[in-house]
Amino acid sequence: MPQYMLLMYHPLEGPPTENWAEQRQQWDTFVKDITDAGVLVHNRGLQGAEAATTVRVRDGETQITDGPFAETKELLAGYFLVDAGDLDTALTWAARIPSVTYGSVEVRPVRG
Repeated sequence: MPQYMLLMYHPLEGPPTENWAEQRQQWDTFVKDITDAGVLVHNRGLQGAEAATTVRVRDGETQITDGPFAETKELLAGYFLVDAGDLDTALTWAARIPSVTYGSVEVRPVRG
């Protein structure tokens, strides 16, 4: 079955802090639903951008930079790797991720 990576992006300031208990319940429900459906392969959140290090090699020289390099208003916050029958199924799951209401979810097929 094809796999898709659902990449969650959050605003720089992070998720909204109001109604945190309600958000937690939405996350618990989503994770239970995607697990019960047999679609979830793996899921992890990422530490904040302040913990990131970017590595590039240019003209044979290794360049190491603290944090993400790109100027952006959203940062990669985590992912869900799913087994989905097709892109439409993956998009349906992506639209159910609770953070999609204040961030975004990029959906990409996994090679191989």
